[in-house]
Amino acid sequence: MREIVLDTETTGLDPLRGDRLVEIGCVEMFNRMPTGQSFHVYINPERDMPAEAFAVHGLSAEFLTTKQLFHEVVDEFLEFIGDAPLVIHNASFDISFINAELDRIKRAAIPRERLVDTLLLARRKHPGVSNRLDDLCSRYAIDNSRRTKHGALLDAELLAEVYVDLVGARQSQLLLASEAEEMRVNGAADAPRRQRPVPLTPRISDAEREAHRAFIATLGDKAIWNEFLPAPGAASAG
Repeated sequence: MREIVLDTETTGLDPLRGDRLVEIGCVEMFNRMPTGQSFHVYINPERDMPAEAFAVHGLSAEFLTTKQLFHEVVDEFLEFIGDAPLVIHNASFDISFINAELDRIKRAAIPRERLVDTLLLARRKHPGVSNRLDDLCSRYAIDNSRRTKHGALLDAELLAEVYVDLVGARQSQLLLASEAEEMRVNGAADAPRRQRPVPLTPRISDAEREAHRAFIATLGDKAIWNEFLPAPGAASAG
C-alpha cells in the first residue's frame, strides 16, 4: 500500500486570518517502508514573516520572495501525493492550510477521509503524556539531532520513522529481515522453512497402508514399486 507522510511550515497558526503555507515536505512509503522518493518545495507566501514563525522554522520573507507561488507548484504536488492516504502529525492543522491554498485557486479540497493523524494514534497508544514529534522520536530512539529548527521535509522523514513504530510495523520488518537472512545459503535465496511445533495427525490408517502393500504385491517381483519396499527380514534402523 502506498502512503505519503506529509508536513508543512507556515507563517502562523490560522489560514482564516491570512496565514499562508511556506513549505511542503512529503515522503513516499510503500507497505510501511520508505521508498526514497520525496517531494519538497518552498513557497512564496506573498506576505511578511512574523517573528514567532521565523523562530520556529527560520524561513525569512526575503528568502521566500525568490520562491514559486502555490499555484505554480500545485500540479506537481497533487501528482506526487496522488490518491494515497496522507500521514500527518496533527493533521487538521496541515490540511487546513493546504485546503485554504487550494480554495484560493479554485481547486478541489483534499478530503479528510484520506488523513492518518499520527498525533491521534500516539495519544491512543501513549495516553496522558506529551506526544510531540520530538517526544516520539525520543520514545522510539529515533535520532532527531538534525532538528534544530522545524523543516517540512526533515519532519516528514522523522515522522515516517515514528509512524512505523506507532503502527507496530517495525517488528514485522525485523521478522522479515530475520527470515531473509535465513534464506541466504551460499549467496542464493531459498524459501524460509518453519517446523511445525506439533506434527499433523496422520490421515492414512493402518488398514489403508496394508491394502496398498497388498496391491503393490500384485504387480509382481520385478515391479519398480518393490525398489521402495524394505527387503524381507531387514532390520529396522535405530
